[in-house]
Amino acid sequence: MSVAPAALRIHPDDSVAVALRPLSAGETVEVAGQRIALSQDVPQGHKIALRPHREGEPVTRYGHPIGRATAPIEFGEHVHSHNLATALQAGGEYAYEPQPAPSSPAPARASTFQGYLRADGRVGTRNEIWVLNTVGCVNATAARVAKAGAQIVEKRGGADGVHAFAHPFGCSQLGDDLSATRDVLRGLAVHPNAGGVVLIGLGCENNQLDAFLDGLPEAARERVVPYAAQSVFDEEEEGIRAVETLLERMSGDRRETRPASDLTLGMKCGGSDALSGLTANPLVGRMTDRVTAAGGSALLTEVPEMFGAERLLMNRAENKAVYDEIVRMVTGFKDYFVRHDQPVYENPSPGNKEGGLTTLEEKSLGAVQKGGSATVTDVLSYAQPRRRPGLSLLTAPGNDAVSCTALAVSGATVILFTTGRGTPLGFPVPTLKIASNSTLAERKPRWIDFDAGPVATGEATVEEAADALWDKILRTASGEAARNEENGYREIAMWKTGVTL
Repeated sequence: MSVAPAALRIHPDDSVAVALRPLSAGETVEVAGQRIALSQDVPQGHKIALRPHREGEPVTRYGHPIGRATAPIEFGEHVHSHNLATALQAGGEYAYEPQPAPSSPAPARASTFQGYLRADGRVGTRNEIWVLNTVGCVNATAARVAKAGAQIVEKRGGADGVHAFAHPFGCSQLGDDLSATRDVLRGLAVHPNAGGVVLIGLGCENNQLDAFLDGLPEAARERVVPYAAQSVFDEEEEGIRAVETLLERMSGDRRETRPASDLTLGMKCGGSDALSGLTANPLVGRMTDRVTAAGGSALLTEVPEMFGAERLLMNRAENKAVYDEIVRMVTGFKDYFVRHDQPVYENPSPGNKEGGLTTLEEKSLGAVQKGGSATVTDVLSYAQPRRRPGLSLLTAPGNDAVSCTALAVSGATVILFTTGRGTPLGFPVPTLKIASNSTLAERKPRWIDFDAGPVATGEATVEEAADALWDKILRTASGEAARNEENGYREIAMWKTGVTL
C-alpha cells in the first residue's frame, strides 16, 4: 500500500512545495528527493521553501514567479504573507508568442448525452420555464408566479421545473448599466435550458418591455409570454395563464441523443485554496480539453484572476486577432481598476489566504488551469452570446455570483465550479461543485457534487478522476440533478458599473 505524500512540488523549476496535509514543527518530510526537517507548523495547502531565498528574490510555483520574498526565507521555512508579496503592477507590456497547438486528448469513453434541441440549433440540458422580470419592482410577483407554476408542473408535468430569478435593477439605470441589464435578461430569455419564459414588466420602468422584446430573435419570441403588471387586472393570475400557455407550446419537447459537441461548459472557481490548483482546477482543465476536442464549447471568465497568468492564455490564441482581443480584455479590466483607484492585485480574499494562497499571481496561475491546454478561439464581452466552438474567454469580474450568471447568459448549459472552502451558491443552469479536498466533500455533502481530493492523496490519477467527472457531466446534462438543483439554490447577479438615478 503506497503512502500519500506529505507535500508536493508541482513543476521541476518550483522553489516551493505545497503541504498536502497539516505538517508539524519537528516533522521531517520528503519532497522531490529532498528531506526537509520543519522548524515550524505548516497548515494544509500552505507552502514550504525548497531552497533559501534572498529578500527580493522571486518565489516560483507552477514554474512561474508568484511574487517576491519580502524577507530572507530559509530552506524548509513556511512561505506565506509574512515573507512573500505580489510583484504585479498596473501596467505591463505584452508580445505575441504563439505556442504550438496542443494535441487532442484521447476520446472520452462516452460522447453523447440526452438534451433538448432548440429551434436555433442549440441544445439545452433542461426544459424549464423561467420567470424573468424587467425590473426589480415585480420580484415578488415573479416569485409567486413561479411558485404557482411549479405546483402546476408537479401535478401535470410538461417541464423540468419553474424558476424565478430576482434582481434589483431595470429602473433608475442609465447608459451601459441599463444596456447590461437588458443584455443579461435577454441572454436568459433565449437560453436553451429555458423551454419557455414568462416575462413580467411593471410598465413605468426604464427597461421597457417593447424595447426589450425588439432585441430578441424572432425565433425565440414563440417561447416568451410577456405582460406588464400595471396593464392587467391580476398580475399573478396573468402569470399563471402564461405558464399554462407555455406548457402547451412545450408539449412536444423531448430529450434526444446529442453529441458532446452540443455542450457548452462554463468554468469557475470560488472559495479557492492552495489545493485548487493541484486537483480541482487541473481536473476541470481536462474537461475543457475534452469538450473542445469533441467540437463543443468552454467558457472561461474571472478576468482579474487571470492577472499574472494572462500571458499563458494570450500565447494560446488561435491567431493574432484573438490575441489582440485578449490583450484588450486584460488591459481594459486593469484600467477599470485604476479608474476606481484600486490596485490590480487586491486579491486573494481572506479565505483564499487562510487556505494557503498568498498572491494574485499564485491564485491566477492556479485559476487559469481550468482552461486546460485548449486553443483560445474567441473573446466575449460581458453578456455576449457564445459565437464559436472551442475555448472562449468571457469578460466578467471574479465575483462568484456575477461571473457565474455571465457564464449562463453567454450560453453555458452546465457550470463546473471548483472550490476549496465551499459555497452553497447555485445559478440558473446546473452548477456542479467540485471540491479540491476530500475534507470539504465529506463536511459539506449537500454542497459538493464531486470530490477531486483523491488526486492529491494518490488514491486516483488525474485521468481516472477525469473519466469519472466527464461521466458525471454527461449524466447531469441528461437530467441528473446537481446539488444546487436538489436544494433550490438558484439565483442571478448583475455587474453594475455606472450611475443610479
